Amino acid sequence: MLEHLGQKLIAHVSIGSFSFSFDLITIIMTWVVIALLVALALFLRRSLRQDTQEKPNRVQAFLDILIDLLQKQLTSSFASERLARELFPFISALFLFVLCSNWLSIIPYMESPTKDLNVTISLALLVFVMSQVFAIRMKGGMRYLRGFVEPYAFMLPLNVVGELARPVSHAFRLFGNIFGGSILITVVSVKFAPVIVPAGLNIYYGLFSGGVQAFVFAILAVAYINVAVES
Repeated sequence: MLEHLGQKLIAHVSIGSFSFSFDLITIIMTWVVIALLVALALFLRRSLRQDTQEKPNRVQAFLDILIDLLQKQLTSSFASERLARELFPFISALFLFVLCSNWLSIIPYMESPTKDLNVTISLALLVFVMSQVFAIRMKGGMRYLRGFVEPYAFMLPLNVVGELARPVSHAFRLFGNIFGGSILITVVSVKFAPVIVPAGLNIYYGLFSGGVQAFVFAILAVAYINVAVES
């Protein structure tokens, strides 16, 4: 098992003079996560079809509690209520996707898409683009550009590097924790205890650590957007 550790199933596709390569397992697992989230959303949406005058059912009561919890934990630290209201769907969807991706590894023969650096970099770049878009919207183009030469013009290279370093650290933080956990579980499974200990580690790194990392990733996204908007 350790002989194949780190190996990937790479698919190569050629279209004319262009050639594309991608990790087939990561693509499949990502679509599995998307399908699970869409199926859950459709199920919950169907459970909410009732008259507004009726007493809320259990699903609606659960969703009210969940949404209120997500709003308090994820978006309460935004610079303004307007920003929190506009970005709540994005931040909550980001959190749920990362959470479901991290938890997928506890299912036999499933792998977490977030242990692939390409996935975490894509998510971090998405947060980076959103932060820049909202910074331009909130501050205006000229004030946004002027922020790169403050407090002095010679600080421009450092400000640019600091801005580009955020998505890099954002991506590697999630990738390192998830990938490191999967490596540890594999090594322990082969070398030490093939049943009991790996199951306990899988629960810890899959459920507990996976949930914490999803929360940290979402909180950092909020922090990066706040810094871009306020600075």
